[in-house]
Amino acid sequence: MNKSIARAFVAVVGLGSFYLVFDSKVSAAEWGCQVILCLSNPSGPTQYAECRPPIHKLWRALAKGRPFPTCSGVGFQASRPRYEPYYCNDGYHLTTRYGDRGLEASCVSTIPQTVSSEECYSDNDRITSATWRWSNGRKECRRYVATRPNVRPQPYYVDVSIDGVGRQRVWY
Repeated sequence: MNKSIARAFVAVVGLGSFYLVFDSKVSAAEWGCQVILCLSNPSGPTQYAECRPPIHKLWRALAKGRPFPTCSGVGFQASRPRYEPYYCNDGYHLTTRYGDRGLEASCVSTIPQTVSSEECYSDNDRITSATWRWSNGRKECRRYVATRPNVRPQPYYVDVSIDGVGRQRVWY
């Protein structure tokens, strides 16, 4: 019941915001307000043709290092643009460390994974975190596994909220 009420509220806020942007009687023609209202659309900021020009203008401005536009409307907020180029699959978390090539990112499993039994033998010269563990009545060699992170096609984002209720992260 609460989920359906929340979904209905988000839909009303999203559709209501487009009424404000595109109603000729409202003074929301200010670019910053158009941007925030378009970003508040749960289906994406460029779903409607009317939103494409102000959103594309926003992407160009942010790419040049310009600040996020402001809106004098009450209750609209947007975070500063942020950059997050990598992400991990489910079951992994992103870690960074300084290596030979500077700051390096990797994804490490959140629970130990079963690996080759060779990694658990004591005569192994490598320092490893692999250990023997019992699972389903069998002894398995397990360790935390690291993999390369995925690269986001759109690594920049802003968080947009309306009246502190509807919050959405928009990637560009």
